[in-house]
Amino acid sequence: MLSLVQSDRSPPAPQQFNMAAHVLAHADRLGDKTALCIMDATGSGERFDYRSLKQAILGTATGLLQHVRPDEKIILQLGNTPEFPIAFLGAIAAGIVPVSLSSALSDLEYQEVVETIRPVLTLRSINNADMDRLRAFRDLPAAEIVTGDPDRPAYIIYTSGTSGRPTPVVHAHRAIWARQMMWDGWYGLREDDRMLHAGAFNWTYTLGTGLLDPWAIGATALIPAQDITPAQLPALMQAHKATIFAAAPGVYRRLLRAAIPALPYLRHGLSAGEKMAQPVRDAWREATGKPVYEAFGMSECSTFISSSPANPAPDHTSGFVQQGRTVALIGPDGPVPRGTIGTIAVHKDDPGLMLGYLDRPDDTAARFQGDWFLTGDLATMDESGAITYAGRADDMMNAGGHRVSPIEVEEALTAHPLITEAAACAVQLRTGVHVIAGFYVATDVIEEKELRDFAATRLATYKMPRLLIARDRLPRGANNKLLRRVLRDEWETTYGQA
Repeated sequence: MLSLVQSDRSPPAPQQFNMAAHVLAHADRLGDKTALCIMDATGSGERFDYRSLKQAILGTATGLLQHVRPDEKIILQLGNTPEFPIAFLGAIAAGIVPVSLSSALSDLEYQEVVETIRPVLTLRSINNADMDRLRAFRDLPAAEIVTGDPDRPAYIIYTSGTSGRPTPVVHAHRAIWARQMMWDGWYGLREDDRMLHAGAFNWTYTLGTGLLDPWAIGATALIPAQDITPAQLPALMQAHKATIFAAAPGVYRRLLRAAIPALPYLRHGLSAGEKMAQPVRDAWREATGKPVYEAFGMSECSTFISSSPANPAPDHTSGFVQQGRTVALIGPDGPVPRGTIGTIAVHKDDPGLMLGYLDRPDDTAARFQGDWFLTGDLATMDESGAITYAGRADDMMNAGGHRVSPIEVEEALTAHPLITEAAACAVQLRTGVHVIAGFYVATDVIEEKELRDFAATRLATYKMPRLLIARDRLPRGANNKLLRRVLRDEWETTYGQA
């Protein structure tokens, strides 16, 4: 049997469609039900009911249209503030294409994005005038939502991609329609749920799982304020009666460092962004009595493999192909036999698949093998259809759920005048805990603080190496190719802990 699961296709999105309209479909009916709470340390926080959320979004659409025309692009770098999802959906409602950016980007990285996107407008949380303008937009008359072809561009996000550089990914309005397959296939999501997500708003995992999907079904989204630490999350889960908790595996690990209070309302947890180590899953279940359901996906197609309350998968696996998806594990000649490692691939007709990389048709085409979009991740499929993740097919690293290119880190380090060459790889400190290590060859001694300060001007916080290690030389192959895997293995053999 081949590693291929071909489900019946889900119904297509309506011919006249808008992502924001889909997300707000229940707003009039739900009225004063809480749609969003930005939780602060006091246990309360800023709240929006569905009525006020819809008004804020459509008022913001009116405000944006005073400065931007439909189909033009704007940059949103607004952090974990309510201004971000309101501006994001307001732009989409108006037919404007928002570009979501992390607040952790360095100034150099931000400028590179601006040069690539060429936005008509930029809105940043570090600019008080921008925040005041967005808040004022909320009270403007509601704009008419612009509908049209569900295949037209809706928004742009950045992913590291296989090219080794941050890559802008263009998604269609239909992407939100495809996410309905996750409601049963991963979340077990219901209208009475209270979803608490621990991630940053701009991350697709938080944006989709933590905000857009709960609103599209009529649930409540609970998001920690920017100054909330992971140690405070269990108390917030308890105080806000969270029924589903979503986070990257690293957050679960940090929460387990201290006692977790009783969570009588919590039904289960969700995990994505990287593979959750089995000891972490076991410890969470022991501490809370609640299961964690894992999913595999990527910025180009969100999640399409998952475990769920309705279809739980064995702990060591990432889950099953979601109903409505067509997924295969691909080798050079197509789907591989079950039990054989292959590259995870999703069919080109998947409604959640990106339109492509912005202005990079060759890079987009290179990701396909016939009708299959290749993720670059490896896995095996057993006879039941359960998929076990086997790692990246290249050297991409993973830091707290963010994919990080070693090339980016290496370029930042080698920009230092004393460094002649550098290599970056993820090393395992102990079982299930990986960090980025930067190895370098320098012409003189460099103080670690100096090098960290230097790199911090060029790299987002999550891309910064936890370890900086000077070497006399870096291992290279016969063709002079840098052998990052050798560096990783050497370090883990000497310093890693089981």
